[in-house]
Amino acid sequence: MPASSAGQHNTENCQICGGQLQYFNSGRELTCVQCGKSEIGNISCPNGHYVCDECHGKGLFDTVKEYMLASQSTNPFEIAEDLMNQDNIPMLGCENAWIASGALMAALKNEGTINVSDEQIVEVLNRTKRQAIGGYCGLTGVCGIAPAMGACFSVILGASCPKDQETATTMKIVGKIVYAIAEQTGPCCCKNFVRTALSKAITSVKERLDVCLLSSSEAIVCTHSSRHPHGCRESKCSYFKSS
Repeated sequence: MPASSAGQHNTENCQICGGQLQYFNSGRELTCVQCGKSEIGNISCPNGHYVCDECHGKGLFDTVKEYMLASQSTNPFEIAEDLMNQDNIPMLGCENAWIASGALMAALKNEGTINVSDEQIVEVLNRTKRQAIGGYCGLTGVCGIAPAMGACFSVILGASCPKDQETATTMKIVGKIVYAIAEQTGPCCCKNFVRTALSKAITSVKERLDVCLLSSSEAIVCTHSSRHPHGCRESKCSYFKSS
């Protein structure tokens, strides 16, 4: 992955020049080194290398989409872990939000109790891509994985601004997920957040849709600790196992 942006905090150092990434309390105008677009961003390297959200992860969205459409698993954790363990998926970044929402939708489709179409999976991924913005877990207090789960329930329930309980239910579920993620923060970890959000979403799927998904996160042992640019939480994370 080439450089860092407000949508790209997956490496500790800029992969163009090796400089330590800088996080700005106030946004500043930055120019993408790939497409030349200028925009307000909050993360760059000392030498000004910046990649916009549009260029960041280009190609990986289609990889995630194609994987979800082809998956036959009914276990969202199995789907998510398989993708997160692939070399081209960054440690941190909104690709993890795509994986979270896609894994839940693919598992629901394959389980079959409710009808979930390929078109709905793509719709959820597209909505997630629009609202999951890298770095905004710290900049706004909302990790992109939370609205990713919201997109799933919104599509399934048919929620929209004019609706009543469909939208209220979706928001209440997202609220619980945001709280659960907040309990796992310090520093932020997308891998933990995917697992935490899926655990809460699976519970809501049972409560709201009467669907039981294969779900076992207890046996997951995280293999990404050494990759964390801000330092793994180690024993404070339930997925960490010391060697």
